Amino acid sequence: MGLKVNTASVIGVEAQPVEVQVDARRGVFLFNIVGLPDSAVREAKDRVQAALYTSGYYLPERHYTVNLAPSDVRKAGAGFDLPIAVGLLAGIGVVPENGPLERFAIVGELSLDGSIRGVRGALAVASSLASQGLTGLIVPEENAREAAVVRGVEVVPVRHLTDVIAFLRGETAIPAVTLDPDALLAEAWQGGDLDYRDVAGQEHAKRAMEIAAAGGHNVLMIGPPGSGKTMLAKRLPTILPDMSVAEALEVTKIHSVAGRLPEDRGLVVRRPFESPHHTISSAGLAGGGVGVPRPGTLSLAHRGVLFLDELPEFGRHVLEVLRQPLETGSISIVRSAAEVTFPADVCVVAAMNPCPCGYFGEPLRHCTCSPETVARYRRRLSGPLLDRIDLHIEVPSLRYRELAAPRAGESSEQIRARVMAARHVQAKRFAGTSVACNARMTPAQLREFVALDADGHRIMESVMERLGLSARAHDRILKVARTIADLDGCESVRATHLAEAVQYRGLDRASNLRAA
Repeated sequence: MGLKVNTASVIGVEAQPVEVQVDARRGVFLFNIVGLPDSAVREAKDRVQAALYTSGYYLPERHYTVNLAPSDVRKAGAGFDLPIAVGLLAGIGVVPENGPLERFAIVGELSLDGSIRGVRGALAVASSLASQGLTGLIVPEENAREAAVVRGVEVVPVRHLTDVIAFLRGETAIPAVTLDPDALLAEAWQGGDLDYRDVAGQEHAKRAMEIAAAGGHNVLMIGPPGSGKTMLAKRLPTILPDMSVAEALEVTKIHSVAGRLPEDRGLVVRRPFESPHHTISSAGLAGGGVGVPRPGTLSLAHRGVLFLDELPEFGRHVLEVLRQPLETGSISIVRSAAEVTFPADVCVVAAMNPCPCGYFGEPLRHCTCSPETVARYRRRLSGPLLDRIDLHIEVPSLRYRELAAPRAGESSEQIRARVMAARHVQAKRFAGTSVACNARMTPAQLREFVALDADGHRIMESVMERLGLSARAHDRILKVARTIADLDGCESVRATHLAEAVQYRGLDRASNLRAA
């Protein structure tokens, strides 16, 4: 008897349809799984047999062959346990081949007692059903909420193998789980306990963070320990625009595949904030691992903020991983088992001390570093990487009067209102294209939307000659100037906007002064 059960294999952050084909023929008992399974899938034989036995079902003496088609794609993970068990039961006549089995996909890991455990990537599987012509998904109960955010999919939550059997035989009805992603996003609150009003002083840095949020720009903060760099970075998500449903689904899919989605949360409704330690490996940042690659911290921050504190302490090879995603918004991982592309459209916020001891240039603290030590410390950051960071700002230490003064600065809500207005202008500007913000403008769009007048050309010529900037840094300045103009409500980029944008290239100016 030949039959199939629909399931899917998650590769990267997308799911590829897989058919669990079962052949049960007379002969000595033999149980084989073929179709390029990894070790976790091969071990399904023992888990499935134990789960069937404890659930009261026995496999007769037959030769069982389970093929996972297509056979040229590696199958990874324990999510194939449940569809394999259902396929075997259908092969011996316990579960009917027609009916629900024809329109449902099935995923789930089996425990030895027949209970069903959650799997990674349930949202990706639910999103792929339309391509299979299916309308429903049987999933572990802990994955039901994330799968239910996909509209038009009947999500049936199950706890035990016997629940699945009873449902497929029509002996019991299991209510489908439904969620409204629009309602979930409407309830999201970006701010929480963090607010820019809590940050004393640092008005110049707050302005830079506002520009970064309005245009999707990357930021590097340079300042001594305790000057407020981490406080500024952690509050950036409070002024970013709310995620759309499409963005929330992208982010949730990544977190689901990475196993980072809590059971009680069906959708990630706030923009991510990831802050890896400087000892992270390149694979931890970019993604990878044995077999099919998994998303790294960079992808987990997709559509949000990646905060890299103590930037020069990160390994040089780790930092160079950032080059591609800062340009393209994605990162490609090539392994022998698979080649995948992970989304990585992030706003990078980095922080560093001005020197190893942290007090270079401080008027009230003595710096113990020699000029050679300071230069060597800053050379840990390559020129191509710094070119890709739009805003370089100094965050000086605060005086007592600034710390003791009442917090009279603007709140995150007030700043966010201006950011939203600027983003609205950009949404109209880039309507019908894949570009969402100024930082992602193509060269053609840059020429179209940043047309300089005579004063603007004179400023840029002077800056390029004095600072010796690269063509990439030139374009970054223009993009920042376009964002500043949007915040000011100006259709054209003026000389004042360019002058402010140039002021945010602090490391370029410092390098030029050292060379002189």
